[in-house]
Amino acid sequence: MGGQAQVVTFVLDALLEQGASLNAILVLHLSPENPRVRHALSQLSREFAGDSYRGHPIQFHHLVLQSEGCPLTAIQDPATANAVWELGRDLLAELKQAHQPLHLCIAGGPRILALTLTSAAMLYCDHGDRLWHLFTPRDFLERARDGAILHAPPDAGVTLLPVPLLPWGSYFPALRQLSQPLATPPCPDDLARCAETWAHLTPRQQEVVAVLAEGYLPQEAADQLCITLKTLDAHKTAILAECRNAWGMPEDAHLTYHFLREKFGPYLKTHRQT
Repeated sequence: MGGQAQVVTFVLDALLEQGASLNAILVLHLSPENPRVRHALSQLSREFAGDSYRGHPIQFHHLVLQSEGCPLTAIQDPATANAVWELGRDLLAELKQAHQPLHLCIAGGPRILALTLTSAAMLYCDHGDRLWHLFTPRDFLERARDGAILHAPPDAGVTLLPVPLLPWGSYFPALRQLSQPLATPPCPDDLARCAETWAHLTPRQQEVVAVLAEGYLPQEAADQLCITLKTLDAHKTAILAECRNAWGMPEDAHLTYHFLREKFGPYLKTHRQT
């Protein structure tokens, strides 16, 4: 989302009209320091008051695009484009662990975000997932700009168009391994925050962090620890709560196992050497 809340609500309305079964929505966006992004997030929060959307029990989550721990204000060079690609790749990999179909909308937001998410979807999605583009007629688009209209009337011409998706990763799983990143030097501030978080974790939680930091996906980590995915998710929820405290993030900041791997991988490597 690039500051236009109606893109999200138009897509949701169309999917619900089709009878899609939805339990949560995750919006990717640039830094909320941008007033338009902040306004759009405020509008969406009101639409999902009480974890309900127009009478449907749907949770609202949002995730700010980041590079090296800093929210992005733009995707403007190879480094930030690669950071967005890695976030999209790891996010889709984690979401697919729940074995539920995904609906991905590539309308709204920077064009490079749509391109990188489409590329990641080809690696991690399967035939049960759907990729969508939202078409809005130009005249209605101008009237709805900046969330002036959040729900399109039936005659507005707003249409959800399916985009063909070739899930190459389903056919050739080795492609997913080839897409994994190379190690990057640890940030001193991150190492200090990792140490602070580590000190507040139980021994079992530390084991969970250690396995996820090695690059295992959630189900693989659960298998390594001989626990269920549900148990691992419960540990991960508590761990990420400690991370939000250490990094000074708001409670509704969405974090994934990618965050644990990115931050704690270098920390544990350094910690074991000392």
